[in-house]
Amino acid sequence: MPLYKDMASAKNSFAYLGIDDPAYADHMLPPGWRPSHSRCLSTLLLYVVSLLVALPEPSAGQAPTTSSTPTLIEGLGRAVAPLDGPWQFHLGDDPLWALPSYDDSRWEKQMALRPWGEQGHPSYTGFAWYRLHISLNSASDNRSDFALLVPHLDDVYEVYWNGRSIGRSGRFPPYPIWYRSSAEPAIYTLSPGTTQSPERELQGILAIRVWKAPLFSDDSGLSGGFEGAPVVGTPDSVAAYKTTLDYQWLRTNLVSFSEYLLYGIAGLLSFLSWLRDRQQRTLLWMTGFALSPLIRLALYGLRIAWPVGLSNALGPPVSSIRDISLWFLLIWLLHLGHNPTLIRLIRRCAVVSLCATILDGLLSLLDASVGWFWLIQILDAMFTGIYFITAAMPLLIVALAIKQRRRLDLARRLLVIAAFLSGMMQVIQGLAPQGSRFTHWTLANKLREPIFLIHGSAVSLPTLTGTFLLAALVYAIYRTSMEDRRRRSLLDQEMSSARELQQVLIPETVPSIRGFAITSSYRPALEVGGDFFQVIPLDDDFTLVILGDVSGKGIKAAIAVSLIVGLVRVLVETTQSPAQLLTELNRRLCGRLRDGFATCLTLRVDSQGNCLIASAGHPPPYLNDQELEVPGSFPLGLFPVVAYEESWLRLQENDHLALYTDGLLEARNKTGEIYGFDRVRELFATLPDAATATEAAVLFGQDDDITVVTLVRVPMGDESTDFFASNLKTDPNFK
Repeated sequence: MPLYKDMASAKNSFAYLGIDDPAYADHMLPPGWRPSHSRCLSTLLLYVVSLLVALPEPSAGQAPTTSSTPTLIEGLGRAVAPLDGPWQFHLGDDPLWALPSYDDSRWEKQMALRPWGEQGHPSYTGFAWYRLHISLNSASDNRSDFALLVPHLDDVYEVYWNGRSIGRSGRFPPYPIWYRSSAEPAIYTLSPGTTQSPERELQGILAIRVWKAPLFSDDSGLSGGFEGAPVVGTPDSVAAYKTTLDYQWLRTNLVSFSEYLLYGIAGLLSFLSWLRDRQQRTLLWMTGFALSPLIRLALYGLRIAWPVGLSNALGPPVSSIRDISLWFLLIWLLHLGHNPTLIRLIRRCAVVSLCATILDGLLSLLDASVGWFWLIQILDAMFTGIYFITAAMPLLIVALAIKQRRRLDLARRLLVIAAFLSGMMQVIQGLAPQGSRFTHWTLANKLREPIFLIHGSAVSLPTLTGTFLLAALVYAIYRTSMEDRRRRSLLDQEMSSARELQQVLIPETVPSIRGFAITSSYRPALEVGGDFFQVIPLDDDFTLVILGDVSGKGIKAAIAVSLIVGLVRVLVETTQSPAQLLTELNRRLCGRLRDGFATCLTLRVDSQGNCLIASAGHPPPYLNDQELEVPGSFPLGLFPVVAYEESWLRLQENDHLALYTDGLLEARNKTGEIYGFDRVRELFATLPDAATATEAAVLFGQDDDITVVTLVRVPMGDESTDFFASNLKTDPNFK
């Protein structure tokens, strides 16, 4: 403690500690007290007692002596001087330790080049102080302003110069906030120490208060405090030195940054491609895999002042997304998607991994200064273990692909090797530092050491495996995309052929029927559909009209249509009865539709308006505005023996008979509402032609293939199709 000349100097000293209460200073030093030989004995005794009370507690029971020897730096010009030590060091926390007059001679000595965990205090967390008495002067310019550059200290620190706080990083407990070691060095201004100092000279005590956060499962216990020596110099020289450090940091990480940039480009291109085709989930998985490393770089690798709690909360889920994306990419590229057991396992592991990492990240947001932080550390180790168990899934996927002895091309072989190496590296990197403060393993540090340098940029083993995996993935995706493009081209050709075949099977124009005006309309939901109709002239003035619907859509339904139409063309050579035709058709189709079926309505008419109708599970036709009662039965292809019935009716002149498939009935709008029986009844009550009826359902919201055929009884000798169109337009009372 100093010998105060007067009350003002005493109060100024207390102000250095943030104590602004005059009553406190008045209590420690009564106003009537002055250090003088003329005072009486009682005053002298009070003076001695006050000094004894104000003295700090000696370290390790030793009485304090003189303060430490100052570090002399003379002739400081444009260069900077490192303050590597030895520094006075003491565990604990006391605001008096910031005072320049405090006697720190009994403190232990530590160098600033290594953390305190490597200098006799492993696994120590909490507060500690560094102090250094410096004396320096400038060689020229008669300047006495200097600057101090402080590298990152682990974890929170505050710098005092001659007892005054000149800057800090983070926030001390309670509710601490601290930043990663990748944070850039900070520069603080050092003002002249005393007014009596000569020009170009700076003297004083540099004190640094440090708080080290509790350790997590992957902490080695060798950290804490300094991670590099501070430097002092003129403001210009310190700024130039910081620029050099920034350049060296950027140059050292150039290869690593290039790798992450490639990941980002690949992820961005994949995302843009996915936006163009949302059905390509592979592109979405590639986006998640490639952009995740770039996000982790922003959270951990760049000099962005993210609080450690925030970066630790976001980092694990991002890593989990990368892992999950890689799993599904491997399943797709190695053709393992047909294995339902593997798919279920991957999905469950994805849920477990994501939940474990989210919970582990949330632990980082809890207060690190609480007394029960040991429970947080146990939970952290548990969630981390769960995550790294699921992180080994690429090894299982690769092993399964090898076990099944799939013939893999060069691209997939490279991908298998790269995924195995990257998976092993990730597991080892994650598990190696776990509990290292107890095992003292150094494997994690060795993995991060550079294998070689490229123009001063370090290249480590994880960088190599990560780049190899990215290159293998891009190459495999390129090859697979080309294969998919070729397959799509072949599929388009097949679809075109099926469309041409269907155009042959389903006529665009129908033959005329004596005594009838006939219209037809066919609108498939896809390129090809499962609806069909045929108008086949028979002997003795008869005409056969067949309309049906095959279950399913697309190519499979189109193939079934071609089979049914071919059989109908053959069967009409031997029978003209609608019921007998359906019976023979059902017998031949049973077991040949691959668990499918077909509904069908068969109609035989003559020029006099006589009509025989038979149905195989098909919606009944409409006669004018009324639905006909037609005997129903099972659809075709379900049971080998089914007896179908016929019904007879006679159509009068201007009667309107409409046949349709259930695509008209089941049209669905955007709200999910179907067209329904009521709308169908209202539609056919207007006696529309086939195109008008079909268009009404399409505008409502087409969901399935739609086919409509209409027949109108007309006077003998009129053209069948022209009569319907002309009368519908010119005669509003036409029925």
